[in-house]
Amino acid sequence: MTALLQGIRVLDFGRYIAGPWCAAMLAEYGADVIRIEKRGGSEDRFPGQVGGGVGALFLQMNRNKRSMTLDPASPQGREVVAKLVRGADVVIANLPAATLVAMGLDYATLKGYREDIIFVTNNAFGPTGPMQHNVGFDSVGQVMSGAVYMTGQPEQPYRAAATWVDFGTAQNCAFGTLAALMHRARTGQGQVVTGALLATALAVNNAALIEQAVVKPDRVPTGNRGQTSGPTDMYAARDGWVLVAVSGAPLFKRWARLMGQGPGDPDWLADPRFADDDSRGRHGHLLSERMARWCAERSSDEVVQTLGEAMIPCAPVLSPQQALDHPQVQALGLLQATDYPGLPRPAPVAAVPIWMSQTAPVTRQRPPQLGEHTDQILAELGYGAADITALRDGAVI
Repeated sequence: MTALLQGIRVLDFGRYIAGPWCAAMLAEYGADVIRIEKRGGSEDRFPGQVGGGVGALFLQMNRNKRSMTLDPASPQGREVVAKLVRGADVVIANLPAATLVAMGLDYATLKGYREDIIFVTNNAFGPTGPMQHNVGFDSVGQVMSGAVYMTGQPEQPYRAAATWVDFGTAQNCAFGTLAALMHRARTGQGQVVTGALLATALAVNNAALIEQAVVKPDRVPTGNRGQTSGPTDMYAARDGWVLVAVSGAPLFKRWARLMGQGPGDPDWLADPRFADDDSRGRHGHLLSERMARWCAERSSDEVVQTLGEAMIPCAPVLSPQQALDHPQVQALGLLQATDYPGLPRPAPVAAVPIWMSQTAPVTRQRPPQLGEHTDQILAELGYGAADITALRDGAVI
């Protein structure tokens, strides 16, 4: 079977997540992605060391890619970049605009090498505005979108440990790349695809911003308890924590039947305090108190099984090891055992988290070692062995 993106070549000058994960999604479906790093290795190769001189994040971001090292700002390096771009379809570089210009990776320069090139970039705060030149990571989007303010307690906001802004931006850019490839197939034109961390976070948290702009509830954080439905919270079972999320009248009716009418309980279905989602959110502390008592009498497995059978959303709160061991996680087959030189054991690297009935991902290739394919790629560009040696001796590769 021919891979969906076979024949598409992508040059990945990205760093950390927003650029490299975009490229990894394209590589998953057959694009030839060349990850281009500094001669000593890009900074995102090393955090979270797991062996072999490589970090966990790099292993996730760079499977199915080839690796070459290059100093693109040197005169000989610019010549290599020009040859690479002439044979490429997409260039990805999530670097500050001034850095792109200094390295000769800005769109105007790249377009001089290939008129229909697609240039994919992203930054922290967007292409316009007073902060457009500022740099940042995932958390800057989190804190400026209102999401962090609403997480935790009023006296202590918390950012999410998972980098959802980075991943969301990468996925937006992958969508934009595919749209740009379709546009080019129809018109012959390349273009710039631009993402931004703040823009992603604002889009994800948009409902809260709409509510604030229109009716101005001036909400404050309430820990894990939901504010526009209920009972929605995390509860202590006998042996751990569980999440329960009840939203909408049908779910609430099922929950009320399951709870029954205990001593001192209000009439869950007749009491006006629980008449709709917003009302249940405003009085969620009462619902959470009842749910907490119910969960405290049971094991987490019993809570999940009972609520699951009642078609009420519920899940256990898992540690990373418990997530690895959970039968549902294992059944998905998403975390694929991936060898890498120097690792004490295979790494469970996640595939792109979608399933397509007619389009299969390519066979998994491990992430590349630093510069593993430099000579191979340069040979494809027409460089001979002596030329490659000269580039290496000149600290270009």
